[in-house]
Amino acid sequence: GGGDSNSATGTLRLSLTDAPACGYDNVWVTVERVRVHQSGSAGDGDAGWSEVVLATPTRVDLLMLTNGTLMPLGQTALPAGGYNQMRLVLAANSAAAPMANAIKPTGGVETALTTPSGQQSGLKMNVNIDVPAGQVADFAIDFNACKSFVKAGNSGQYKLKPVLSVIPLLANASIVGYVDASLANSGTTVAVQQGGVPVRATPPDATGRFMLYPVAVGNYDLVITAAGRVNAVMTGVPV
Repeated sequence: GGGDSNSATGTLRLSLTDAPACGYDNVWVTVERVRVHQSGSAGDGDAGWSEVVLATPTRVDLLMLTNGTLMPLGQTALPAGGYNQMRLVLAANSAAAPMANAIKPTGGVETALTTPSGQQSGLKMNVNIDVPAGQVADFAIDFNACKSFVKAGNSGQYKLKPVLSVIPLLANASIVGYVDASLANSGTTVAVQQGGVPVRATPPDATGRFMLYPVAVGNYDLVITAAGRVNAVMTGVPV
């Protein structure tokens, strides 16, 4: 709720983040806009869409969005209330920008991504978010680079099969710590898991500091893996 949706307004602020990737050096997408609607079944041309539009389409390497790094997408005022559909609209690869959306497999070459035919209407997410009247609702779109791309047989093509989720940004919804300085390298990964399933992971920075953010409220197992070392696990870490 948030009052009469015809008069009360709130603000939706959006960012982009990435869960861990596997087997890729770079994953680029070019973000154009994000659309939201109060109806989960609204079609492309229906009335009632609100948009967060980037001033210029922004090409971002999803694999740089680790260790708590978020890419701000912008914000918009919109009627207060509940929203049940969100669409992330990417710019299409074109003659002028053939690599707007591209992928570089580890040890491979940069390859254009084949995006779904429905790309123009956006990558659809069913959500359940509330925008309170007179307040800012702060959310991150988690674009899971590890699970969002499929190699198409022996064609050498990679197809975009997006795995997206929306996470509320709460000030304290993070796990922060340090690994020994000798492990502060790209061979070390710090991850949180639930039921053995990785939820978020990051390499530490050059000082050994790591930040897992954003993570939803809950209890997690913290798992540290490093080359030549036994895995370290800390169970029952609360957020």
